[in-house]
Amino acid sequence: MKFSHFKPVLAIAAILVLLSSFGAAEPASVIDAKANEAIRQFTQKVKGGEKFLAQSKGYLVFPGVYKGGFVVGAEYGEGVLRVNGRSKYYYNIASGSVGFQLGVQKTSYIIAFVTQSALNNFIKSNGWEAGVDGSIAIADWGVGKDVSSISFEKPIVAFVFNAKGLMYNLTLEGTKFTRIVPH
Repeated sequence: MKFSHFKPVLAIAAILVLLSSFGAAEPASVIDAKANEAIRQFTQKVKGGEKFLAQSKGYLVFPGVYKGGFVVGAEYGEGVLRVNGRSKYYYNIASGSVGFQLGVQKTSYIIAFVTQSALNNFIKSNGWEAGVDGSIAIADWGVGKDVSSISFEKPIVAFVFNAKGLMYNLTLEGTKFTRIVPH
């Protein structure tokens, strides 16, 4: 099959991502409240999660990331960058994809910056893209494993949790993070 057969599908995916990027952001107080709840759930479910976040240089919290697709997929969510436990900047997360995927899902993401240079590079960037601009490890922890004792080799670690719905093909590859100004 030729690439030209996929052009209409790629155009639809691009339109979905662009439309989601132009919507008005939620107020900062709403994003912060949802982020606080996501952090609470994360620290309850992940042994050592609170200690791990305290040791990280900063972390992005996306309390509700919505992803859906049937061959063509899109993903969108809004969140906050926390440094020293305080909200610093607000971001949206968006992606479009084409390929074998099926379903609808809502998840929460916490993306922790383990090193200061990774955090600084992220803050300085304008429209950072996972898998292109940074190397992210998606954490896979088992029952009883204390995440705060794990030595991560990657400078950025992503945790995906609170999955509701079913989605085949969960990845952060090609996901774009853009700073927003909530109203």
